[in-house]
Amino acid sequence: MNSSALGGLSPDLIRQTLLDAAEIAAAKSLPRFRKPIAVDNKEAGGFDPVTEADREAELAIRALLGERFPDHAIIGEEWDDKAGTGRFGWIIDPIDGTRAFITGVPVWGTLIGLTVDGRAVAGLMAQPFTGEIFMALPGEAHYHRGTDRAPLKTSSVTSLARAKLTATSPEIFERGGTVLAWDRIRKACLTTRYGLDCYGYALVAAGHIDLVVESVLKNVDIAPLIPLIENAGGVVTTWDGGPAEAGGNCLAAATPELHAEAMKVLNA
Repeated sequence: MNSSALGGLSPDLIRQTLLDAAEIAAAKSLPRFRKPIAVDNKEAGGFDPVTEADREAELAIRALLGERFPDHAIIGEEWDDKAGTGRFGWIIDPIDGTRAFITGVPVWGTLIGLTVDGRAVAGLMAQPFTGEIFMALPGEAHYHRGTDRAPLKTSSVTSLARAKLTATSPEIFERGGTVLAWDRIRKACLTTRYGLDCYGYALVAAGHIDLVVESVLKNVDIAPLIPLIENAGGVVTTWDGGPAEAGGNCLAAATPELHAEAMKVLNA
């Protein structure tokens, strides 16, 4: 693999760092899954849960990244951003899907992504309870589970009428003021599933789901997942067609044709 897309960093080093970071995060999160655990609320006007598993897993990832790449920026869900001195940044969501985590549903995951000049170029979604890892670097995207390893490839679906759609919940469109757009695209698709969080994006990369439509995402919710879908053949943008690394209203599609049709419906 050419390391130019990684800004000259070694692909082997980045690959191993993603795997090592996922492993140390799992050591903090997995023993607390489906166990009694205190839940704090970060949102005064609603419910945005956080647990010690979120905080401890992120600290473990930050420690590893800080040791290997002391000059790189780090942006995380639970702790203050760490400024960097160059082109490189890491984006972390230690438990994407904390609602799933605290209700015992194994669709949460650890998200870790590398950005170069603000663009996501490598990423990982790890689900330690099922033992699954979805990982991508420039030019490659793979699925790991135990000794199994397979390339990730998005589906060939090109029309909304055949598309399997997912979103985290209907409430995100209420918060984003985008209910009408959501209703249009939901009604145009074959079927809709809610509540998959980051796992839904991984299933797009694996070819099982065709489309993810979301509103008011944070950067940590989406940036690590962009390389998974793009390197598996899909397209990820905001609803206005721009880069999705900063979050907002985002769309991930299995094919360029499906993406184009979804964009027309969302922006009708």
